[in-house]
This record gives sequence, C-alpha cells and structure tokens, in this order.
Amino acid sequence: CFTKSYFTRSDALNALTGSGGFRIEGELVHNGHNFNTVCILRETGKKEFMVNGNAYERFSHHVGRFPCVFIAPDDVRMITEGSEERRRFADAILSQLDPEYLQRLMNYNKLLLQRNSYLKSLSDRQVRDTNLLDVYDEQLTTDGTYIFDKRKVFMEECIGLVKNFYANISGQPENVMLAYESQLLKLDFAELLKSTRERDLYLQRTSAGIHKDDIVISLNGQPFRNIASQGQRKSLLFALKLAEFELLRLHKGFAPILLLDDVFEKLDETRMHNLLNWVCMHNDGQIFITDTHHKRIEQHLNNIGAKHQLIEL
Repeated sequence: CFTKSYFTRSDALNALTGSGGFRIEGELVHNGHNFNTVCILRETGKKEFMVNGNAYERFSHHVGRFPCVFIAPDDVRMITEGSEERRRFADAILSQLDPEYLQRLMNYNKLLLQRNSYLKSLSDRQVRDTNLLDVYDEQLTTDGTYIFDKRKVFMEECIGLVKNFYANISGQPENVMLAYESQLLKLDFAELLKSTRERDLYLQRTSAGIHKDDIVISLNGQPFRNIASQGQRKSLLFALKLAEFELLRLHKGFAPILLLDDVFEKLDETRMHNLLNWVCMHNDGQIFITDTHHKRIEQHLNNIGAKHQLIEL
C-alpha cells in the first residue's frame, strides 16, 4: 500500500538473511475487480512495483490507491517525541488523500535541503550573492503554502474525531485538546522567509517554515506527554489512528485496510474491549490483528461477536 516497509527505510533489511533481494505478491480486491500487486527488490538494489503487470514510473503514484492504516507499538512516538513524528502522521494521511500534496511535500523537502546547502556555502564567501536564495524562497513559498492550507483543513476535520474516539476508548470524561501550531498562522510564507533571512544566513539553515509545524496535544490544560499514563497514551494513539481511518474512509468512499500489530500490551481490559468493538463492529473493511496472546484476542473477538479467522505462526 505504501510501496515501502512501515518499519524501516532500507529495503535491503526486508530481505531474508543471505538473500540479495525479494519478491512480494498480493491480490487486492476493490469494487469487484482484482489487482495483482507485486513488489520486487533486485540484487542490484533496484526496486520495482507493478499492478496487473503495469510498472509505475513513480512509486508515489501508487500511494493512496489502496489506502491503509497501520497501528504499531512504536507509533506512540508521535505522542512522546518531537514534532517531526506528528508532522509525519499528518503527511501520511494527506499523501493518501491528495497526490498533489505528496508531490509538493517531496518538492519542498528537496528544496529545503538545497537551500540549507546553499546557506552553508555562503558562509565561506566574502561577497554574498543572495539571488539564488530568492529563487529558493519563491519555490518554497508556493509548495509550502499549499501544504499549510491542506494541513489546516485536515486539523479542523481531525480534532473532533480524535476527541470522540478518545472518549469512547478511555470510557472516561478526560479533556483532550489538539491544536495546529504553525508560523504561517501569523505570517504568510514569503514574509516569513524574508523576516528570517539574516538569521538563516547566520545559522546556515532554514529556521522557519512548514517543516517547523506541530500538533500540540494537551490533557486537562497540561502537556499530554508529560502527565499522561501509559493507558492514556495508548488511548490517544488509537484515537489518532482511528481518526486517520475515518478520514480516509470518508474521503475515499470505502474503508481502508486496518492493521493492528501487537498493540494490546499494557492496555486494560476496558480500553481493549472498546477499541476492538469499534474497529470490528463499526467497520466494513478488512482488519489484520497480530497478538502474542491468541487466547486473549480470541476471547475478546468472541465476546463482541466479531467474525474472524485465527492463523497461528
């Protein structure tokens, strides 16, 4: 669904030990049509991706075609760690919904690297030629403004969903708040880059822009990650991911594939029941659940009357 591993950026790490590559093939069904999907990593390191025998010129063209939501234990980093993790969460959703967003995001990140490299090169020159900075700033403004506008609308849709899911999963009246934080809320991108240019020249990096955006999360008026229990963090993680699921379902018109990978550890029985009840009974899509305690998961699925197939490995 994403043309790459959810857990690692290196394709080679997904190959069996001693093997120079791999081939993964699956059959996806949508609207009564079958889509034979193949991913190949050659021994040369070249990766190929094709559907029904047709190879993609760009892997990004496949993203969002078969939407998917993955929930894994390490995803809690989007709550406990820095803003990059929360931007990645928003970008993953918007990239599946809007191909232009994904393309502009890739362009922005490429331009950002080029601008930072140029800023570093200027420190070694006696005379600074900033004409190229003007070009970079114009291009960053175009792509960055588009990304900002999409993120702003996304957050307006997402906040209410997250709060509702959190309340349903936790079963407690806790005041969870989310807010979109961006420098572009106060100043347009062109003016922002202009106002920070001298600082950027001194720091030799781009100090302002949508790459500094964040989703600020609070619990009863306090920073969530500082005071939340492990159960509350898990509840928020599920709420964020179920909001992702719901937004994809609403905009795509069909349910994405949902994968829950060993996420029930350190989760009390009430939260586990509430989560499974929603994903299994309020969802007409396909769900994959992995768990090390098969009797526990089977008992919960039986209790809520969810049809399932158990595969032991």
